[in-house]
Amino acid sequence: MLSQDQGKRALRQALESVQLTKLSKKDEKIFLQRLDHYFPQLVIKLHHLYGDQYDFFWHLQQLLVELSDSFAARDNDLKQQDEQRLKQPTWYRNEKMLGMALYVDLFAGDLSGVTKKIPYLKSLGINYVHLMPLYKSPEGESDGGYAVSDYRKVDKRLGTEADLLALAAAFRKEGISLVLDFVFNHTSNEHIWAQKALAGDVEYQNYYYFLDDIREVEQYNQTCREIFPSVRRGSFTYNAQVNRWIWTTFNSFQWDLNFSNPAVFNAINREMLFLANIGCEGLRLDALAFIWKEKWTQCESLPKAHTLIQAFNLSLKIVAPSVQFKSEAIVHPDEVAQYIDKDECQLSYNPLMMALMWESLATRETKLLTASLKKSFTIKPSCSWVNYIRCHDDIGWTFDDDIADNLGINGHDHRQFLNQFYTGRFPGSFAQGVPFQENPQTGDCRVCGSLASLTGLEKAIQSNNVHQQNLAIKRISLLNSINLSIGGIPLIYQGDELAILNDYSYEMDPHKQADARWVNRPAITQQAVDAAYDQSAPQGIVHAELTKMIKLRQQEEIFGEAETEILETYQSSLFSYVRKHISGDKLLAITNFSEQPQTVPSSICDILSSCHVVDILSDQRVDLSQPITLDSYDVVWLKAKK
Repeated sequence: MLSQDQGKRALRQALESVQLTKLSKKDEKIFLQRLDHYFPQLVIKLHHLYGDQYDFFWHLQQLLVELSDSFAARDNDLKQQDEQRLKQPTWYRNEKMLGMALYVDLFAGDLSGVTKKIPYLKSLGINYVHLMPLYKSPEGESDGGYAVSDYRKVDKRLGTEADLLALAAAFRKEGISLVLDFVFNHTSNEHIWAQKALAGDVEYQNYYYFLDDIREVEQYNQTCREIFPSVRRGSFTYNAQVNRWIWTTFNSFQWDLNFSNPAVFNAINREMLFLANIGCEGLRLDALAFIWKEKWTQCESLPKAHTLIQAFNLSLKIVAPSVQFKSEAIVHPDEVAQYIDKDECQLSYNPLMMALMWESLATRETKLLTASLKKSFTIKPSCSWVNYIRCHDDIGWTFDDDIADNLGINGHDHRQFLNQFYTGRFPGSFAQGVPFQENPQTGDCRVCGSLASLTGLEKAIQSNNVHQQNLAIKRISLLNSINLSIGGIPLIYQGDELAILNDYSYEMDPHKQADARWVNRPAITQQAVDAAYDQSAPQGIVHAELTKMIKLRQQEEIFGEAETEILETYQSSLFSYVRKHISGDKLLAITNFSEQPQTVPSSICDILSSCHVVDILSDQRVDLSQPITLDSYDVVWLKAKK
């Protein structure tokens, strides 16, 4: 490992040997200060990855020029934003933060349509918008846009590059942080790099993994898990045009990039900085666990994957320090935590909490949720969870089998039960979900479906059962209450605020029918929006409850930069946590994951140590000297008043 002094020496040598872009005196001072602070660390990271390659210093020189060019190209508004965010480094931990993830076409038709819907977003309190992949991708199957053919071109069906820049500027004016996808594990097979590789260009074949020997393919397949087993067995696709095997972890049209090649790091770094200069404040790192490969390993979450992300992070700190990384690591909970750091991913999806909230609804027991979050919820104060209930993707039952085993739960059998329950195959299930990627050998699968359909609203409406509709509405509110209050950025998936049901129209589309995830990717119609304002309809009740909780969250600083402690309730269906603010304020949240009334043990409430307590959800004073009983799926947010 190089020392810091060696990194500084490499910077000096590189600066002496390249011509940097001409900058104003002010910009030159800022750029050189950042270079001096971060580039030596970047050299150390890259030397760890590529130091054994003969042309390492040449790639370092190219990188320095790229950083200079990207900084020079950065808009002055964005440079001002960088300076503002540097003064408030944990701006994303504010109680007012509220996100939405959306597909441009499904939400508003095109980018101009999203601009027109800014008032709707603001009416909900949204100030963080993740636009799902909007880059040029193959016609037909494109993994929902995650097969990128050109990082710099907008899908023509969504608008133009100018439309995207205009939307980013409009968001910035309205105080909305834009989040884009950084799809860097793979490109589509239509990307110019892939096309050059297919044409026989060895330079670009080295951008990917082209294998000649089927025995080597089988060696990798022995240790790598299958992600899309219904698409293809193993992680490779044979290509007859080049008579070689190409690494394709996901779909066969998504070619994995070879990050053991320093030219690939520089090339993808260029694309990343281009995205940053559009005006985003967040980059979602897609499939980040898979980016580094080594034979005889699972090729997931390897140490050098972390080194790579740290290197990309340092590059951003030099050019666009207001941009944060958001980890999308749907892996073992211990591995998820390893990506969360100010020097790696400042933000991270919380797949464990998401999966185990659904698990608790199915079992009516919270022991696995409580035990798992007691171990994994606390992260570094410079970082933040991005909490979610549903997303564009499937639900995978990610939890720690060791924790489950200690609770008397067989992990394999329990996942089979959850799959059966949420696909409606288990007797008495309220859920209406769809299986995704069922493995014919193991029987494993994941689950797709909208928030409303998985919580029972679809079945209840179909059967015209008002009682079951009310229970489904309460389940939705329970999940929303945790998402909004437990700590982190709450992320709403498009349509969930409207209680939209599953959309089965994908079954009629030949380009979508093989991908069940489209069932929870409905178009947001005006009719659906109107229904959410009808207080007599289930959708209207869900929307009203959600907006009420959002307003409460954004008024109470205890939902921002405050500690979270997960509590042991000693009641099988109760889940509880306390938020503790530096001011001394405390808020106790208690939820009932059962249809049956539950009495709250007095020992839980003792943590408030106050005689004047108010449930801010109902605005009712609570007498802690008397037992508190929560009705079916009830929630209380108890705050001690000074």
